[in-house]
Amino acid sequence: MTNQLLPDEHLFAHSRDALKKIADDLLTIAKQGGATASEVEISEGFGQSVNVRQGEVETIEHHRDKQIGVTIYLGQRKGYASTSDFSSEALQATVNAAIDIARFTAEDPCAGLPDRDQLMLGPIPDLDLFHPWTPSVETAVAMARDCEAAGLSMGPVIQNSEGASVSTHQGHFIMANSLGFMAGYPTSRHSVGCALIAADEHGMQRDDWYESVRDAALLPPLAEIGLKAAQRAAARLGARQCPTGEVAVIFEAPVASTIVGNLVHAASGGALYRKSSFLEGALGKKILPEFVVLEERPLLRGGQSSAPFDGDGLPTHDRDVICDGILQGYFLSVYSARKLGMAPTANGGGSHNLFMRDVRGAHGDLSALMKTMGRGLLITELLGQGVNYVNGDYSRGAAGFWIENGEIAYPVEEITIAGNMKDMLAGIIAIADDRLARSAKQSGAILIEKMMVAGA
Repeated sequence: MTNQLLPDEHLFAHSRDALKKIADDLLTIAKQGGATASEVEISEGFGQSVNVRQGEVETIEHHRDKQIGVTIYLGQRKGYASTSDFSSEALQATVNAAIDIARFTAEDPCAGLPDRDQLMLGPIPDLDLFHPWTPSVETAVAMARDCEAAGLSMGPVIQNSEGASVSTHQGHFIMANSLGFMAGYPTSRHSVGCALIAADEHGMQRDDWYESVRDAALLPPLAEIGLKAAQRAAARLGARQCPTGEVAVIFEAPVASTIVGNLVHAASGGALYRKSSFLEGALGKKILPEFVVLEERPLLRGGQSSAPFDGDGLPTHDRDVICDGILQGYFLSVYSARKLGMAPTANGGGSHNLFMRDVRGAHGDLSALMKTMGRGLLITELLGQGVNYVNGDYSRGAAGFWIENGEIAYPVEEITIAGNMKDMLAGIIAIADDRLARSAKQSGAILIEKMMVAGA
């Protein structure tokens, strides 16, 4: 079967048909070389990144890349090789390399392509993922300057800049395998960001803000991004340690997405079949309060990680991963599903557009959540990677604000927060409705009943 959305072909060095022919050639070479099954992915992309600091251009980067990945199966032995050379000689050499690797690989009873009836069979839905934007260097530089200037103009406390950037990327790809699957589509992603430094008699503080979209027309005004970075940096001036103790904690929306990411990692097939997850055996059990749901929406138009099919070629589908606080499903590729003796969930390559929310929907924005908390710690930055996925232990450096009577009392830095992911998830009191559209794993600010904070 052949199902492709047509990219805006004049933008790319290789047309959709050219990528399709390369895929056909690779599959033919693999079969002639003795492969019992094979799959290939051919991709191409290009973009531009401009960085400005203090109004002066620091870097201008243009990139144009292409990649071929070939997976060969000799029975249940697997080999993989890749190249960025699209010549006929390179195609042959890459397939030969993958075959040679497969010959010396141990047999794996779970290795192999999906069953044919599992693959994407119907038409590919247009998920509105491709909005090419190719601004001139002059336009991109002017945009970055405007963004930075807005932040620097906020007031005398904004004394320096780490710069502003404007980045664009567009690409397309084809996936194919020896079962007859062949599909692909184009995508785009564009971003603007700014990082500023505030200073006063207490010292200097840095913060940033950025936006990332599929369609550049959806970017907010540049001044908003620069001012947001400036406001966040200025608010951190005078930061100090807070008292040590067990207190209520709010994860601001930008860092709340990391909690969703931690949850996804623990519920992913790789961690589960390696028995390195605190969620092993948790399927069908309550892991969150009954008012919290985690939705996966891969077919969302224009979503940050929308996809009509996954990295195995399986059609994706909307589902509730967690409903009424109960874990309804894991994140499984074809391989990890076989390892676990379960059905795949079309998550080869990862999760798609996750939304964690409070179904009660009555907690408003971050300010309202702070009032609900009353006293505790608002976390706006996390440092380090202190999560033990085997037992759920959680310990990370943090910065943010101390809250008294539902209001910010003072900024906080040089502290450590600690707990256990099981207790943290079960201890969620409320989730605000201030999700950030820039993230593929979205949650509003999360209020957790208590965590240990090590400060002064």
